[in-house]
Amino acid sequence: MRIVALKTLRAHWALPGRGDSEEPLKAWYTLTSTADWPGPSAVKTQFRAASFVGDRVVFNIGGNKYRLVVFINYPFRRVYVRFVGTHAEYDRIDVERV
Repeated sequence: MRIVALKTLRAHWALPGRGDSEEPLKAWYTLTSTADWPGPSAVKTQFRAASFVGDRVVFNIGGNKYRLVVFINYPFRRVYVRFVGTHAEYDRIDVERV
């Protein structure tokens, strides 16, 4: 899978107090970039805790401290990072519209 917006992940872990998300986000990036997901069931097989909200996929990052929201274009094997933040920040967004 090709991940679009690595810059968003870097910007997140560079924020004060968010450095603990760097290693988990890098691990997610490595696993995802080497994956070949033909559909949602393949995502769920690799990441059992992943949630599907509309056409978005929500991953728990860093022991469930952070949330990562992505849109996956399965035919083109693209993963678009739409949001990364704490649970409190996640609760304030409309997942289907980010």
